[in-house]
Amino acid sequence: MKAAVVTANEQVEYQEIPEPQTRPGTVKIRVKASGICGSDVPRVLYNGVHFYPIVLGHEFSGVVAEAGEGVSRVKVGDKVSGAPLLPCGKCPDCLRGNFSLCKHYSFAGSREQGSNADYIVLPEENVVPFDPSLSFEQGALFEPSTVALHGVLQNRFTGGGAAAILGCGTIGLFTLQWARILGARQIVAFDVDERRLSLARRLGADACVNTTEEGFLQTALDFTGGAGFDDVFETAGAAPTMYMAFQLAANKARVCFIGTPHVDLTFSPSLWEQMNRKEFTLTGSWMSYSAPFPGKEWEWTAHYFATGQLRYDPELIGARFPMSRAQEAFMLYKTPGSVSGRVLLLNDMGD
Repeated sequence: MKAAVVTANEQVEYQEIPEPQTRPGTVKIRVKASGICGSDVPRVLYNGVHFYPIVLGHEFSGVVAEAGEGVSRVKVGDKVSGAPLLPCGKCPDCLRGNFSLCKHYSFAGSREQGSNADYIVLPEENVVPFDPSLSFEQGALFEPSTVALHGVLQNRFTGGGAAAILGCGTIGLFTLQWARILGARQIVAFDVDERRLSLARRLGADACVNTTEEGFLQTALDFTGGAGFDDVFETAGAAPTMYMAFQLAANKARVCFIGTPHVDLTFSPSLWEQMNRKEFTLTGSWMSYSAPFPGKEWEWTAHYFATGQLRYDPELIGARFPMSRAQEAFMLYKTPGSVSGRVLLLNDMGD
């Protein structure tokens, strides 16, 4: 089969590699669309892979091409997405249903062959069928949607209050949508990019705040009558938004860091003390799984996409490339600000 293979730093080659074979209990998927995640970028540009050569890709959709012996839940021809985590299933975390925290996991597109290829083989339990009415582009967005939902659930979200979404990238926009679906009374989105804020409005934000504008923090707090936000979701992984989360939190708020920082964080005593004075709860979120595996994050994404309550907007996709031009797609990320939205790699097999 053909695949986009990372052969060296900044080098992605479209080449022939052996096609993976179906084994009992596994499913072979003919990949239609595969997204470039933010975590894939350092793997290509900054020697971030576990080994060379490797096929990346873990946000994808496709069609079941072959079902191994014993597979009963999906059949050839089904439209599916795939959960890329391969937990051990035996460690204390897995036995508690905390699959995201497994210390002995493997992962498609990171520790073994991923979806930037014609085919991928996964265990049946990792295969998530979706309604035939949904596009393959929507199917490739299942994984970021589940990451967002996992963060909302980590925050013990109950709805009824004001929610702040810090960062309107793909994860932030799905976090916004899950907050809306699950009953937030008011949602305010924060970003530096007016285009992303405009998309946030279309996807359900009640108000948007451009954090490059003078006095934006007071503007944001004014939306809540000065009380602050009951739920704060940091999705950008940037130091300024992580500090901002402490400032925007209301008394007894819940704050979740979904974004992953890539720089050192230094909190002033007065800023850190806000957690004490407000008695807010701070938690983190990692990946997107719960019991029974792969979890309600995946089940709800399939359901709410099918009902239309989880909305798809074409602007969620920043660019589309044939799989054969994966090198060109990854090189976009060398220029800061050149990518807005998910970049999809498409196999030329029609929809």
